[in-house]
Amino acid sequence: MLKYTLKCDQGHGFESWFANAEAYDGLRAAGHVSCALCGSTTVDKAIMAPSVATARKRAPADAQPDAADPSPEQVEAALTKMRDEVEKNATYVGGNFAREARDMHLGDAPDRPIWGEANAREAKALIEDGVPVAPLPFIPTRKAN
Repeated sequence: MLKYTLKCDQGHGFESWFANAEAYDGLRAAGHVSCALCGSTTVDKAIMAPSVATARKRAPADAQPDAADPSPEQVEAALTKMRDEVEKNATYVGGNFAREARDMHLGDAPDRPIWGEANAREAKALIEDGVPVAPLPFIPTRKAN
């Protein structure tokens, strides 16, 4: 698994995990990599450096966040908008997500937008098999408090 730091054309930075470099390239080419804040699918890898913690590198306790970072309110609004779009445009398939996604990928079921739940083993198997999936940063409404 690879973790990439990504940046959209609107300047939003975020991170995401991929099975390998080819998985990222394939998902990006298919338009399945998008910014969690604005939804843009114009996303590129950001310049990354290894994270090495040293005594000198630690940020001071009073360090201010980067001015380009979104506020908690902006993040919450973007997540709410994303949830609304997913719930409006995709079918919730619950715990059948892995089976449904695989069936569509293999051509055994018609393509349609779906969302649901998969455990880590199921999600890893889908990614390794090239099934275009992405984690959503929220849980189903019925499971939320």
